[in-house]
Amino acid sequence: MSSLVIAEHDNHSIKPATLNTITAAIACGGNVHVLVAGKDAAAAAQAASHIAGVSKVLHADADGFAHGLAEQVAAQVLALASGYSHILFAATASGKNIAPRVAAKLDVGQISDITKVDSPDTFERPIYAGNAIATVQATDATKVITVRTTGFDPAAATGGSAAVESVSAANAGAQSQFMGSEIAKNDRPELTAAKVIVAINKDPEAPIFSVADYGLEADLFVAVPELVAAL
Repeated sequence: MSSLVIAEHDNHSIKPATLNTITAAIACGGNVHVLVAGKDAAAAAQAASHIAGVSKVLHADADGFAHGLAEQVAAQVLALASGYSHILFAATASGKNIAPRVAAKLDVGQISDITKVDSPDTFERPIYAGNAIATVQATDATKVITVRTTGFDPAAATGGSAAVESVSAANAGAQSQFMGSEIAKNDRPELTAAKVIVAINKDPEAPIFSVADYGLEADLFVAVPELVAAL
């Protein structure tokens, strides 16, 4: 049993969300491999090899991976999927774009936004906007998972000594290509990778309190204006 983590990176370094996803993969049991698919991304692959708990890094390098297009990355994952019992993505915009494509092609059910691994086939995930926690069991031979990174501590970025193995780049065809991007700047952190989780709920037994760093038993519509006024 082995797990494959799809690394998020900028072709030079590994993004923090990947470290949390690796922790989830370790909890699934077995060896943990990391796929770094990029363009001139040797530095990112080397960085991944130093992450604690990683036993192998698979490095696929091609022009088509330069911008992380979902179609291209999904094709690469599918080319490797048969060797893994678990395929894990961070539950970020990128992971949520690629994972469903992989699950659909493998004809398996996706397990989304997990916050805890109970066993290799059983996971916990928040539902109803975090007001309840569902325990789900996957019966598919291959588990395609997105990881809510705030539910797992990050793996140490140093201390590992995994081998880096080059793999042939898969080609998804020419159905899509990168034309450009317009990125809006926002000083707020990405919610799925936030360090600060604060829950406000009138019910002291609300499940969201089990995953929150700070909890306030109060009426949201009373407490928030008071907090804003105090800032």
